This record gives sequence, structure tokens and C-alpha cells, in this order.
Amino acid sequence: MAGLHYTHAVVRGIPTSLATGALRSSEAEVDLTKARQEHADYVEVLRTRLGLEVVELPADEALPDCVFVEDAAVVCGDTALITRPGAVSRRGETKAMKEALKKLDLNLVEMTDENATLDGGDVLFTGQEIFVGLSKRTNQRGAEILAEVFKDYTVSTVPMTKGLHLKSFCSMGGPGLIIVGASEHAQKAFSTMQQKSKYRYDKLTVPDDFGANCIYMNVPGKGHVLVHMNGDQFPESFKVLEKLKDYTLIAVSDLEKIKVDGALTCISILINKKTNI
Repeated sequence: MAGLHYTHAVVRGIPTSLATGALRSSEAEVDLTKARQEHADYVEVLRTRLGLEVVELPADEALPDCVFVEDAAVVCGDTALITRPGAVSRRGETKAMKEALKKLDLNLVEMTDENATLDGGDVLFTGQEIFVGLSKRTNQRGAEILAEVFKDYTVSTVPMTKGLHLKSFCSMGGPGLIIVGASEHAQKAFSTMQQKSKYRYDKLTVPDDFGANCIYMNVPGKGHVLVHMNGDQFPESFKVLEKLKDYTLIAVSDLEKIKVDGALTCISILINKKTNI
């Protein structure tokens, strides 16, 4: 299925300023050493377990949230939309991302409309269509521009009452499978997606919203691979995911970045680059 195979990943280092300057909904203290170790382990999984070519961008102290690269661009096929993040303090993050994606020879489109906001964390590509969460960070105009850029896919909006991003409580778990958190607003968002779609999706509910944020890909020689949060963080969700048959399951830790509302999909942009023959 289109879009669930990947060849490259773009990631970015963690600035020291993440601990004090990153946007967050909780007051939990971030352990920077641990955060960097978790991040290094995650990047190693992308590189060695998933066989991706990883592009690592340096951290920028002036941009405390820059590790959350997913929000700076939406990549689908050979096209990359450089977004206009909803938080003003994050708009500078798109500069380095734009340069990195240009080097990968993607067709770049920049969102310049000052009435539009879009965070990549609100964009769920199913392989068949695109859902966009209308959140505190993403508005209708942002969704409209995304639909103009990715004309090959139907784009549907999902109004959100809670949660930072659409992918704060759901993600793809395989072809036609969406993993969703058990909260009322997560389940409601899934119902909206199903109502607006002409495709039928299977749903796998996990008890924790953040536990629903996973990375699925189809890896040559390995088949279905799911990167998910480990059992120390969300033991009940971990138990549900462990029951998935015919999957290679890779558990990673993301405890420190969760303190600043980060999840597994937030910290990489996955790209499927066709080989030039």
C-alpha cells in the first residue's frame, strides 16, 4: 500500500533549551541526559532495525521544540509541504527542514498564507487518504492548502475537542488498521474519520491515548513492523499491542519527550524516496 514503505527519515537533535523552553501542558521536569539517550536509541532503531537512511539535523538552541520535526513538513510521495506551525515560537523550525528536504530532491511547496496554520502532527496519512485534525495548532485554511498540494488523495478534516494533535491519540497500525486511544474524544475522532471515508478501517483500541501513537511500516524482508512505546510507560496499552500477530514489534522509550507532549511519530519525518534509474 502506498505510503507505508519508507527509505529515509529526517530527525533533529535535542537542544538544551528543550528542558525549560519547550511548549508543554504539564509541569514535569525533563531529564535532558535521559531524553538524549532515548532519542539516540530511537534513531538507532530507524537506522539499524528499519534500515532507513537517516538525515540528522543539528539542534538549534533558539528553537526549544525543534526535535519535533514532524510538525515542520508533511511529505507524501515526492512532494513535501513545508508547513506554517500553529505556535509562533515554532515557525523558525521550517528553515532547516526545507533545506534538508531540498537536498533529498523532493518537490517543495511552502505554506505562505498568513491565515493558515498546520502542524504535521495533525496529519494522518492512511496510505489511501489523508485526515487532518482541526486543533489548537491546525486550522481549516491549513487543511485546504494541504488538500490543494496533495490532489491525488481525498483530504477530510476531523474536529478536535481535546489533545494537542490528531496523532496524540491515533496512528496507523498497518494497512487499513488505525490504533486509537480509549478516551472519549479519541473514539469520537475515529468515528468521524470512518464516517467521512469511503474505505473501511479496522480499529485497535488501546487504554492510553499516547500509547496509540506508533510507527508502522512495511519493511522488506520483515513485513509488518510496529515501533511502539515500551511497557514501563503504558503497560496496559503494551499488552494490547503485544497481541498483534505476524508483526515485528519494537518497543522504545519516550518518557522524557512525553513530558513536553511529544510522541513517537513527532520526532521523525519518514520519506519514501524512489530510486532514480
